[in-house]
This record gives sequence, C-alpha cells and structure tokens, in this order.
Amino acid sequence: MSLRPVSGSPREVLALLEPWVRDGGDPIVVRTSGSTGAAKDVVLSHAAVMASAHAALDRLGGPGQWLSAIPATGVGGLQVLVRSIVAGTEPVFDDEYADLPTAIAAMTGERRYASLVPTQLHRLADQLSVLAGLDAVLIGGAATPATLLAQARDAGVNVIRTYGMSETCGGCVYDGLPLDGVQMRIDEEHQVHLAGPMLFDGYGDPEVPTTVSSTGVVDGWFATNDLGEIDDDGRLSITGRSDDVIISGGVNVPLPTVTEALRSHEGVGDAIAVGVPDDEWGTRVIAYLVPADAVCLDGLRLDEVRDAIEAAGLPRTWAPREVVLVDALPLLPGGKIDREALRRR
Repeated sequence: MSLRPVSGSPREVLALLEPWVRDGGDPIVVRTSGSTGAAKDVVLSHAAVMASAHAALDRLGGPGQWLSAIPATGVGGLQVLVRSIVAGTEPVFDDEYADLPTAIAAMTGERRYASLVPTQLHRLADQLSVLAGLDAVLIGGAATPATLLAQARDAGVNVIRTYGMSETCGGCVYDGLPLDGVQMRIDEEHQVHLAGPMLFDGYGDPEVPTTVSSTGVVDGWFATNDLGEIDDDGRLSITGRSDDVIISGGVNVPLPTVTEALRSHEGVGDAIAVGVPDDEWGTRVIAYLVPADAVCLDGLRLDEVRDAIEAAGLPRTWAPREVVLVDALPLLPGGKIDREALRRR
C-alpha cells in the first residue's frame, strides 16, 4: 500500500491518508484508469486535495458520514476518504457488507453521503428507495443516462452529477455549476478549460517518481479533453470529448451522442459506440449492445439500429456500421467502460 501511486484497500489507504491530511506532506500520485489509452500518473499536492475536499463539503451543506463504495485508488474514492477525515467521521466500507443496500443501511451519521458511478446506480434501479434517505448521492466518473437520472430523482434521491477528473482532484463542477474557487471557460473549438486551487501539479513518470511535467496547464488553465457549452446561467453541459469525435468517411462523428441514442432504443439495456481503425472509412463506428432481455436478442439488427439513430434526429452518416451483441460491457475498476478491451475484441 502506498500514496505514490495510491494503492491498497480502502481501509489501508484511509490509514495512510489520516496523517497526510492532518500534517501535510509530499504530493500523492493517482494513476488514471486508462479507459481511452495509456494510464498516467497524476501528481496532486496537499493544498489541491484539501481545497477540493473543503469546497465539496461546503457545497453539500457540511461534513457528514460517507459510503466508501468505489476504489480508493481512483480520485473519486480517494476523496470520499479525505472528506471523511476532514469531517472526523468513519466511512462505511461497502466491501465489508453483503451488498450495497446493506452497507447503506449501516450508515448512522446525522448527514450521510455516497459517491457512486453510473453502473452502481443502474444496478440499484429497482431499489432506489435505499438511496432516498441519503442527503446527497454524487454520480460521476462517466456519463449517466438521462432516463436513469430522472428515475432516481422521481424516487426521491438527491442525485448530484459531478464533473471533474484526476487532474482536478475529482469533481469540481456539481450539476453544471462550479464549486467555490473553480473557474470554467469554453474556447473557440468548444473545449472545456478549468482553473482553480484544485488543479494538479502535473504528470509524473512512473519510472522516475520525482519527475513532474505540467502538461496541459497554460497560465493556470487546464485544457480538458471534453467539449461543452456554458449557458446564460453559467451552467456547464458536456457535449462530448475531443478524443471521442472521430472522422469516419470524412464525417465528424461524436461517439457520446451516438451512444446516448443507442441507449434510448427500447430493445437496448446498455450500449456504447466505439471507433476502430478501418481501411475504407478511416475509422468505423461499432455499436456494442447489451440486449434489454432475451426477446430482444434477435431484434437488434444493424439496419434497425441504423434506423434508430436517424429516428433520434441524428444524421444517418453517424450510424454504426457494425453491431456486436454482448452479455455485458467490460468495466474498469472505477466503473468506466473499458473501451480499449472492446477495441481488442
């Protein structure tokens, strides 16, 4: 177990973090998931981590008890432990209980919070009442289907969509609005830039732990890989990723938009659109689909899926050129879809 990079069980990481949060120390290192390519070592200072933790608690309404249900080796799970230490509360570790609902029931704090990934929320779709008693449920790490968010809120769950990444010490924008001290801007290419005290020091070299490079930060602004818009009320919405806009047959195809349309199809339980190299098209769009049920197995044909993309109001040139049915989408430990594993199929 270590803090450079962060490794170990949640309880082990908590024990290492307690003196670090209290007394400060050398920057810690969080290794990114590598869902779209090679993993990176992100170097986070004590000041940045603490600024993020305090800003999050201020936005949520104060300290409380946290459910530790996502890996502590990722920045989301790490911040759950840091916020717990700041609050002086003992987190409830889900891996010490039979299932997530049982762990939630074991929480006794006056204020109670959870940080989950969309996959976990999806798996609780039939038991959303167990989340309704929590003061807030942070959802981040990946895009959450709008229908799932609506279902949770209709069940009385105070769902807060968080936006951020390892380079910003986790979520720094809640439901589109920046935490105190965080600044946002959109450039002429619609790329999202972030600034504030929660920014990372740079990227570390796994072979040389003391080496830090400040890739991506210019004049205090970090250029993310995300595309977005800021409305008149100052609320940020993410429209896609710059590395998820592929060129297929000379046409720019935003894969997140295609994925959302696929997920809205009545015969689809889960889906993702992935771009793979192709001699003819440059990049070919493949739809990996999890059928909603056994009845849909024979109904998810390529022509039907392509028609569904067009029916959703998207250009037919964005439609997948291949459909692959899978039992489940492969996930990384943090709950993100492992697109590299799909590309290797």
